[in-house]
Amino acid sequence: VMDQISDKKNKEENWVEELSLQAAMNHLNPRERHIIEMRFFQGKTQMEVAAEINISQAQVSRLEKNALKTMKQYLAG
Repeated sequence: VMDQISDKKNKEENWVEELSLQAAMNHLNPRERHIIEMRFFQGKTQMEVAAEINISQAQVSRLEKNALKTMKQYLAG
């Protein structure tokens, strides 16, 4: 019984976290959002992302850093 309660609580927490993450990503511009999706949801390296969208790895790194900063600020409220 306790496992079922714990599982339900974990599912609810994950759902809330997912909604928060989606809301934070909605505060990014389309280019930043695309980079974050490729890096963290598709598992691509910065070099792979750079090649796919025709920018340097350094630019990917900078855009990713700014996007994560924006998301952290949003989530911190």
